Amino acid sequence: MAATDRTALGPLVGAIDQGTSSSRFLVFNAKTAELLSHHQVEISQKFPKEGWVEQDPKEILNSVFECVEKTCEKLKQLNINISNIKAIGVTNQRETTVVWDKTTGEPLYNAIVWLDLRTQSTVERLLKKIPGKNKAFSKFKTGLPLSTYFSAVKLRWLLDNVEEIKKAVGDGRAMFGTIDSWLIWSLTGGKNGGIHCTDVTNASRTMLFNIHSLEWDPELCQFFEIPMEILPKVRSSSEIYGLMKSGALTGVPISGCLGDQSAALVGQMCFQDGQAKNTYGTGCFLLCNTGQKSVFSEHGLITTIAYKLGRDKPVCYALEGSVAIAGAVVRWLRDNLGIAKSSQEVEKLAAEVGTSYGVYFVPAFSGLYAPYWEPSARGIICGLTQFTNKKHIAFAALEAVCFQTREILDAMNKDCGIPLSQLQVDGGMTNNKILMQLQADILCIPVVKPSMPETTALGAAMAAGAAEGVGVWSLNPGDWTAVTSERFEPQLNPEESEFRYARWKKAVLKSMGWETAEASSEGDTSIFSSLPLGLFIMSSMVMLIGAKYVSG
Repeated sequence: MAATDRTALGPLVGAIDQGTSSSRFLVFNAKTAELLSHHQVEISQKFPKEGWVEQDPKEILNSVFECVEKTCEKLKQLNINISNIKAIGVTNQRETTVVWDKTTGEPLYNAIVWLDLRTQSTVERLLKKIPGKNKAFSKFKTGLPLSTYFSAVKLRWLLDNVEEIKKAVGDGRAMFGTIDSWLIWSLTGGKNGGIHCTDVTNASRTMLFNIHSLEWDPELCQFFEIPMEILPKVRSSSEIYGLMKSGALTGVPISGCLGDQSAALVGQMCFQDGQAKNTYGTGCFLLCNTGQKSVFSEHGLITTIAYKLGRDKPVCYALEGSVAIAGAVVRWLRDNLGIAKSSQEVEKLAAEVGTSYGVYFVPAFSGLYAPYWEPSARGIICGLTQFTNKKHIAFAALEAVCFQTREILDAMNKDCGIPLSQLQVDGGMTNNKILMQLQADILCIPVVKPSMPETTALGAAMAAGAAEGVGVWSLNPGDWTAVTSERFEPQLNPEESEFRYARWKKAVLKSMGWETAEASSEGDTSIFSSLPLGLFIMSSMVMLIGAKYVSG
């Protein structure tokens, strides 16, 4: 479309997409869902100790400001009037936990990222409080197992270990939130009247929220010993929360909020019971819409809130299979092993061999999520021979993403009773054609990728544009333009696929039980950390020096 034609585009909607690896701001045409412009800034991750993953909340916020301003500049260059942006939606990495001071607006500690494993000992301590150490004790209230993954245990760790946070809570200055809460509070004024809220999808990832009553649960807050006054107000996924208070879009309402996986479900237009999508980002997340009925899994999946698209609209639920490491394994090959300079190069390496030659890679860097929920697992590469090279490892890494998806799809088919006939996919990794073909081969069903892969941001924009008081985006299926897509058909014979999958399952079993909370919290492992051994060695050294002195 020529730039001169774009001046009369009608209403536009922006979407802040704050993910684990980057922040982005994207602007869509509310009538056609066309992506007009966007800007992206990569976010750094900090690994202060093994298993710890942190990010700087100020860096996250500043990256969002930068993305908004740069995108507005690009729109002006295209001769598009930014006053046509009528609303902004927010979608975010879920479970990542921030605590900040409401009087200064400053974070009181780095954000603890959803992947972080430091809370394994916290989980084990909490399990001792539960009769029979039942990890599913809160399943029917929250839909979630007790795990290092969810926000409540991260917040408990912060309250136990960060003096500044303990003091701020005591003084009534502390605010808790997931990334959406931190962004909305900051963008709507921060310490000068910012709105402290979250939506039902993000609240349902904390382990503190009752997914039936749609309220913070006093009993769970008491169990985790978390003061309820630091929690944000819970709202629907589509309503006006507040107005932007600075920058090029000052005065524009923020009117949509969805956790990233719920946003992708909306963006893929999976509004019917039984419709499912799989998002390939840092992690991998398969969600199946179960409508207004919350379905509880017997096969290791979790129950979560899919969306609530308006204050007076019904809440819809989803079954979810969560994989911790997907795109992150490609980043690991690039940054840690240095076997490729980019994700495109990983795809090229894999394409050159077309097989792993019996190498299997279980990227359990943060333990295993669904369907195992096994924090003791660690990453392994097995089946290595003298013939193995970096191309085989690259192929095995991509194959691992597909095997993990197969495991959660199998669990979902068992829980739902109706096997999926095809898988709708989205996310950055879907640009990798080798990965998409591998996924179809390993699932033995077609994989369907929309031509516009930015479905997470699109979902946030849809929620924002459809909000009461905005009303520029129709969620009526009859008003949607036809979505073009690319289809990958299985090309591997099912017997070969089953053989490889069975070998993968064998490798998964070998990855388990590597780590325990006791081992990871031992601290100094030098010989002097053992007091009797240290005294023995020290006294022996003194005697040896003394003997030399006497003989001299």
